[in-house]
Amino acid sequence: MPSLPRSVRDDVAALIPAYCAAPTVGAVVEGARAYFARVVVVDDGSSDATGTAAAAAGAEVVVHAANAGKGAALRTGLAALARDGITRALTLDADGQHLPHQIPVLLAASDGAPDAFVVGVRRKTGHQIRRINRFGNWFADRALRAIAGRPLPDTQSGFRIYPVAATLSLRTTGDRFDFETEILLRAARRGLPVIGVPVEVHYPPVAERVSHYRVGRDTLRIIGTVLRVLRSPA
Repeated sequence: MPSLPRSVRDDVAALIPAYCAAPTVGAVVEGARAYFARVVVVDDGSSDATGTAAAAAGAEVVVHAANAGKGAALRTGLAALARDGITRALTLDADGQHLPHQIPVLLAASDGAPDAFVVGVRRKTGHQIRRINRFGNWFADRALRAIAGRPLPDTQSGFRIYPVAATLSLRTTGDRFDFETEILLRAARRGLPVIGVPVEVHYPPVAERVSHYRVGRDTLRIIGTVLRVLRSPA
């Protein structure tokens, strides 16, 4: 196991939901370990060596026996951190989109407002992004702003810092990509602080990009989750 760097945070942990990410998760873990004493990877029922690669890079690995979804993996990791008294968790995607050197940007915002949900707002200028994905993100951000009655930053960004206790108290029901939209909407309706900070990200060429997001199915799931939140008490 690689040795820990000298100066790392032990009051905030890194949390990485991972599904069939064996080629990339090790580098993500190594990048996070430059900033955090504890890195937790939730292997969400992968059929490859995701868990093995994460552990070899120095992560603590929690395994779902079957794929339950990104939201379920995040809740599993947050619950584990809560049991150990960790109050904040920085989340990264396992595909390498989120750049480790941008972690201090989120930490600085979170240190200034420890009770806030901090979202890394992805700078997309200069990146090649499928038009359907770009439109979907644009529409989601504006639709949710109207629903929440206040701006919500980059509702599909997985690069965030969550206040652990507040996140779990919101009792989300979305198990997949809808979790990340739902949690911001529930936080806004509860009057909790939500902060967006611009960050650089890495987008591989479109032909090389691997995504588990299914535009039709997952978009409909997000819409259903939003409607469910609207019908529930704030």
